[in-house]
Amino acid sequence: MTRIAIIGGHGKVALHLSKLLASEGHTVTSFIRKPEQASDVEATGATAAMLDIENASTQDIAHALNGQEALVWSAGAGGGSAERTYAVDRDAAIRSMEASLAAGVKRYVMVSYLGAGPDHGVPEDNSFFSYAESKAEADEFLKGTALSWTILGPGSLTDGPSTGLIELNPSKDADNGTSRANVAVVAAAVLASPDTARRTIEFVDGTHTVQEALNS
Repeated sequence: MTRIAIIGGHGKVALHLSKLLASEGHTVTSFIRKPEQASDVEATGATAAMLDIENASTQDIAHALNGQEALVWSAGAGGGSAERTYAVDRDAAIRSMEASLAAGVKRYVMVSYLGAGPDHGVPEDNSFFSYAESKAEADEFLKGTALSWTILGPGSLTDGPSTGLIELNPSKDADNGTSRANVAVVAAAVLASPDTARRTIEFVDGTHTVQEALNS
C-alpha cells in the first residue's frame, strides 16, 4: 500500500485516477480548491484535502505533502488569463516539485501533453501559448530535479471509455484522442513501475495494453 497525493483532485483525470488507486488499496489524498468539490473526491475512495495551489507557498505545499510517498500533478488553470496560466501551470507546479523534495516525496508524476517542450512551436499570438510555455518550463525544471519523475504526454483529451489500450510515441500531428480514463490507467501503471522513472511517455488511445506499451 502506498500513500499517494494528487494535486488538482477534482479534475476529470484525477477523479478517474483516485478511484483506480483507491480500488488497488492505496491511500489517496486529493487536494482541491473548493469545499464543494469534496464529496465528488471522497466518492472515489480518496480523502479530500484543501490546498489553494495557486497561492500556496513551497512551505505550505511541503507541509501538506508530509508523509506522502508519491505525487501526481494533474492541476491546471483551465484556460482564461495568461497570467493565471503561468501562476498555476508553471509557478505552482515548480513549487510543488521543490515542496516534494523538501517533504521527502521521491516519486513525482506530471500530467503534461503530447508535444510539450521548449520546441512546442505554438506562436505567441495563439491563446495556447501561455500554457505551452508554462508546461515547457515546468517539465524542464522537473527533469533537472533529483525526484524520481515521469512525465505523461497524452494526446487531445476526450471523455471516452477506459479501454486500457494505448499507442506510444504517436506523431504529434496525428489527430488522435486520448481518453481521460486511459490517462488515469497510465498514471497508475507508472506509479507501480519504478523503471518508468526519468521517462517522458507520450501516448494516445491505441491497440496495445498499457503494460505491453510501457514494457516496450
